[in-house]
Amino acid sequence: MNFDPGLMPGDTINNDRLTEIFRCSPQGGMRRSLTTNTLVLVSDHTRGIYEDRWINDVLHYTGMGLDGDQNIDSAQNKTLAESTSNDVNVFLFEVFDAGKYIFQGQVQLYGAPYQEEQPDKNGKPRRVWIFPLNPSSGTPSITIAEPILKKKQQQREREARKLSNTDLLMRARYSKKGVGARQVSTSAYDRNVYVAELARRRADGHCQLCGNPAPFKDTKGEPFLESHHIIWLSQGGDDSIENTVALCPNCHRKMHVLNLESDNKALTQTAKKIGKVLST
Repeated sequence: MNFDPGLMPGDTINNDRLTEIFRCSPQGGMRRSLTTNTLVLVSDHTRGIYEDRWINDVLHYTGMGLDGDQNIDSAQNKTLAESTSNDVNVFLFEVFDAGKYIFQGQVQLYGAPYQEEQPDKNGKPRRVWIFPLNPSSGTPSITIAEPILKKKQQQREREARKLSNTDLLMRARYSKKGVGARQVSTSAYDRNVYVAELARRRADGHCQLCGNPAPFKDTKGEPFLESHHIIWLSQGGDDSIENTVALCPNCHRKMHVLNLESDNKALTQTAKKIGKVLST
């Protein structure tokens, strides 16, 4: 018998509500409930530098056990491993912000569990069990908003910078070599091509921030410069002549990383100057 939690993929709830719905433990990444005959999996991306990874719509989920080798016949590892035959309903939540549990629907095993080597919580190598999971039949494809994933990546980068050289080497050595990927939902801006082209022509082959010539020419022999909105479109900036400049790739990246007020003031003054008349 299938359990209906009354949630839609994408719904966000807190831990108290999760516990109330599924009648399960309020802690842990694998929460079994005999009352609702469910196993709730929590993929918490806010904890630890290693995490579960999506590859081609399949979540490679790490089993239970923080110390030493994991045992597939122990506790909820066994429940999940036998979920294709024990009639337990498996549901997935993901956490990107502490306390916010995003419901991703019902999932099922996608192939046999497998082992790989990872460091335990004390940094010692151990064997863990990985469970490949994908949405159950009838469950919509699992997507996540692109800004949420970007925020998660930035958090991971901050955590990595805090590691000692020894810890960093260990984690890099035991990390997966395959690249994780997943479906995301995002908004795309329909940028004005005429404004962008005008900005590049006004720049006359030179970056409008550093003043240096474009670093190379494109396949058509034109100086390669990238259009940039001084006030970003995502922050309410206009797609206008007065808000658009042409930058070399290095300065463009600098603006999106540092976004210094002094640079913005200089670019604003530059953009206000229409410059020489352009001939056709």
